[in-house]
Amino acid sequence: MKGKCLIFSAPSGSGKSTIVQWLTHEHPELDLVFSISATSRPPRGTERHGVEYFFLSPEEFKAKIEANEFLEYEEVYAGRYYGTLKAQVDEQLQRGKNVIFDIDIKGGINVKRIYGEKALSLFIQPPSVEELRRRLISRGTDPTDQIEVRLEKAEYELSFAPQFDRIIVNDKLDRAKAETLTAIQEFLNSK
Repeated sequence: MKGKCLIFSAPSGSGKSTIVQWLTHEHPELDLVFSISATSRPPRGTERHGVEYFFLSPEEFKAKIEANEFLEYEEVYAGRYYGTLKAQVDEQLQRGKNVIFDIDIKGGINVKRIYGEKALSLFIQPPSVEELRRRLISRGTDPTDQIEVRLEKAEYELSFAPQFDRIIVNDKLDRAKAETLTAIQEFLNSK
């Protein structure tokens, strides 16, 4: 049996990565594998090619764009690309694995458009922009001006939530985890 796609998108600070990590660590029965992104940036620290990312030169990345080898990609900064390679995802799906995407909003919409009924798109939403502000401040990882930029982007991203199959409001983490797990189990057990 072929695998399916599980797409997670959310504004920064919504708890998406926390939920995704919980699923991958606590629910081996879901047979999840990560979609490994490609990037044109060099490896950092102990990052390895094919583990954290597929590291490509900007020229290699552009050649793959021209060859239509990406499900989605974005030039985040000048010459700094990130994207999802079709072949990597399709290989995992053929092996019967359920591929999990921790991906930006536009990328999530593109992947859903490509895989259709073989994909479940989940939008992890904060209970409010003010709660998101509180979470970002409590992280202590960004200066105030950067938090304001993230909040502006979050307000824009929230407008895309209706384009996803399910919206999970993360007001209480345990409830959001349970709701996400139920949605995934129902999806994987359908058709």
